[in-house]
Amino acid sequence: MGSIKSLKCRECGKEYEPQFRYVCEECFGPLDVTYKEASSINRHTFDLREKTYWRYFELLPVADKANIVSLNAGLTPLQHADKLGERLGLKSLYIKNDSVNPTFSFKDRPAGVAVSRAKETKLNAVGCASTGNLASATAAHAAKAGLPCYIFAPSDIEHVKIAQALSYGAEFVAVEGTYDDANRVASIIGDSKGYGIVNINMRPYYVEGSKTLAYEVAEQLGWEVPDRLVIPVGSGAMLNAICKGFEELHALGLIGSVKNLKIVAAQPHGCAPVVDAFKRNSDEVIPVERPETIAKSLAIGDPGDGIYVLKRLKQYGGLAEEVGDEEIRDGIMMLAQSEGIFTEPAGGVSVGVLKKLVEEGRIDRDEKVVCYVTGNGLKATEAIIGVLPKLTAVKPDAAAVSAMIG
Repeated sequence: MGSIKSLKCRECGKEYEPQFRYVCEECFGPLDVTYKEASSINRHTFDLREKTYWRYFELLPVADKANIVSLNAGLTPLQHADKLGERLGLKSLYIKNDSVNPTFSFKDRPAGVAVSRAKETKLNAVGCASTGNLASATAAHAAKAGLPCYIFAPSDIEHVKIAQALSYGAEFVAVEGTYDDANRVASIIGDSKGYGIVNINMRPYYVEGSKTLAYEVAEQLGWEVPDRLVIPVGSGAMLNAICKGFEELHALGLIGSVKNLKIVAAQPHGCAPVVDAFKRNSDEVIPVERPETIAKSLAIGDPGDGIYVLKRLKQYGGLAEEVGDEEIRDGIMMLAQSEGIFTEPAGGVSVGVLKKLVEEGRIDRDEKVVCYVTGNGLKATEAIIGVLPKLTAVKPDAAAVSAMIG
């Protein structure tokens, strides 16, 4: 691999020049970036590189380093979660903690790659359709790049996420309706005005950022392939990209076989169309018209990569499971109180699904498991405020305080 070779249709295989296009003219399938060979890459190539995901520059779709728009995201902690593992009965559990990125979610990866590509191809504005996290990541990178930014999001997303995106100077279009309504509006505006809507008309480049979640895990595990990955699923793009990332590392000879890698797709009850399809043993993902879940960042009723998640689950002996709001809150609290990691509900979905599958005996206790936590809990405190202890004011008297705390 090296610089971009082409955009290749995921369905029919037709190849295109790497231009501003995102669907196949023949079959309307999605396009993926392919790269020229880069046989000089080995495990030591990255040893002295910068501590960001741009350390994998040769494997990302930007030709000139001068066009990189970086907020120093990536190379986030892979925390050996011994205490949580003990609680769940797992001998080897790791948390990939992407809640500590510059805008506090994994979206800094795909947004950064897409905005860099927009700069390289001299687009005059960028934007996104978002459930919140991508809004902030795109707006922040656009600010750094000096590009106008337009955010299309449901009007009911967490207010802190709206505030964060607005703070970077983005123009926020609060759409009355669901994420899918916002997505439709963004698509029309992007195509009509020639704006780079990062997760729509720039999607082939955008999704490449998420595969660095595979690269980093492999490198942080000493170039070993874990036994199982637990991945939260909204659109499904991240799960598909992580699989692609592990496959690319194998093709480069950096890791061994990935054929025994197992994947878990985790979704919230109230918006689990991929899980529903998996449990019906169907290839058809039936959209959820009105998502109802506290995991708003996963509330994508019509997941763009849903059918490809199902294909990946078949390919990698996968499982798909859902958890309800109470289990999500329990997952958030369990992770915080055992590992000191405060995640938004999407991470609670990952932990909750992991707990459920271990308890049901569907994950072996000896497996090396990596659980992806994709966003920070400070973005969605209203999700757990009801289960936190109530505060009681006390007079500034040491004896009274001493008595109160036992």
